[in-house]
Amino acid sequence: MKPTEPQLQRPGAGLPPLELALSRAGLRLLRLAYSDARATQLFFDEGRRVFEMARSTPLPLAGEPVLISRVAGMEDSSRNWSVYMVLDHLRRVNNGIARIIAALCAGEGVPGEVRIEDVKPDPDAMVEVLGPYEASVERYLQTVKRIPRLVSRGTHAHPWFGPLDAHGWHCLAALHHRTHRRQIERIREQLGVSESNSM
Repeated sequence: MKPTEPQLQRPGAGLPPLELALSRAGLRLLRLAYSDARATQLFFDEGRRVFEMARSTPLPLAGEPVLISRVAGMEDSSRNWSVYMVLDHLRRVNNGIARIIAALCAGEGVPGEVRIEDVKPDPDAMVEVLGPYEASVERYLQTVKRIPRLVSRGTHAHPWFGPLDAHGWHCLAALHHRTHRRQIERIREQLGVSESNSM
């Protein structure tokens, strides 16, 4: 008998109103407090932790969706992912934000709107996603390193945070990595995987 699927909100439903307001305020403060270099370091550090935790989660556990309590900054529809689904989502977002930053810093328009539901992961993601995820982190870092300063006159809208310039998107990418690293930690806790396995 197939297990009952959890009843979650639809993809793209967003965050609760109060949490969304606090998240917007937090991102504004981060954009003021963090230099490009500091945001890059946060992105790199969180990306490395994500990769190591995913790589050290035993098979087949890493491919099993796990229902967790919601992490702040993550919508309800994302609560039932596997470790590999988180990496698949992150690689999609990393590649997308890298393209947005490159276009904004080149003074070009960014075609299309950003939709949360368009970057949901493949539910069948497995260990093969490790390579594409690692490549997305490297591609992102190379993109921002080629640009002396992430300054753009133009902006592109995020569905939760509104219009963001290149630096704003960069800070968001770093925060996004941190949010989903916390998600993986909760998944691993539910699976009974100790943090010592990540070192």
